[in-house]
Amino acid sequence: MSPSSPNTPKLPKIDRRQWFAGAAAGSMAALAPVQLGWAAETAPSKPPICAFIKFVQSLSYDDLAEQIAAIGFDGIESTVRKGGHVDPKRVDEQLPKLVEALSKTGIDVTIMTTGVVGVDGQHSERVLRTAAGLGITKYRMGYYKYDLKKDVIQQLDEIRPRLKELAALNRELGMTAVYQNHSGGSIVGAPIWDLRYLLEGIDPQDVGIAFDIRHAAVEGGLSWPVQYNMMKPYLGAVYVKDFDWKGAKAAHVALGKGRVDPKFFKMHQASGIECPYSLHVEYLGHAGAKENMQALAKDFQQLKKWL
Repeated sequence: MSPSSPNTPKLPKIDRRQWFAGAAAGSMAALAPVQLGWAAETAPSKPPICAFIKFVQSLSYDDLAEQIAAIGFDGIESTVRKGGHVDPKRVDEQLPKLVEALSKTGIDVTIMTTGVVGVDGQHSERVLRTAAGLGITKYRMGYYKYDLKKDVIQQLDEIRPRLKELAALNRELGMTAVYQNHSGGSIVGAPIWDLRYLLEGIDPQDVGIAFDIRHAAVEGGLSWPVQYNMMKPYLGAVYVKDFDWKGAKAAHVALGKGRVDPKFFKMHQASGIECPYSLHVEYLGHAGAKENMQALAKDFQQLKKWL
């Protein structure tokens, strides 16, 4: 089957910066936006740029929304999973509150990060149906792992029926799942070719890939353009972060300070594929919400330069 073109993502409907100027300036003073160089803009990014909020999810929904909007992001990649900003057990209560807080600043849940790997998960269907009802159209899946004592291709063939079942639910709900390529010795998707094999015959409108250039460069070295080329028909999002080698291990670093080649972004822009960028800041870990928000602001400016 020939993959169809990715959906053009939904863009915010109101000017978040006009709202923010009158309603939230006071609460943001502690973050010193002028010193950080946050740029005022008059229109949403095309494609949108969202912020992965894993390391700032200690903030309330309202504070998170105000600070992310102030930086200039178009939305967030939320965490609706165990230990996340939204507890899957309380998704029908908490997710609407998050969406409401974001809407006040004109941003949205661009991507929802979940632990969903099939319709048979304990809270999977409830999470997805709740999100669909709130207008969320894209979510990141959990990931599969290999048992290296067993045949790899056989394991992929066993996963595919679960993925097809999930694709059918996504089609019903009008949602797209994206599977992120990680790096690691036993993670499905690290070699990239296995994702292409796994997704064969599945419409990318139902299940696609969140192409993580950092992990692709770790696993592929100089061959990341081949990996990108292989997965272009299935792109549903681009994940942005950087790394450098610390001995034999890949370590997160600030964007532009590591091994990720800026040429990737020109290559992607030239492809004409419009899918959201999600900026991941992970090099500070659990340093604190304020520090991680400042890092998001700085890396956002670096990404804008590359784009």
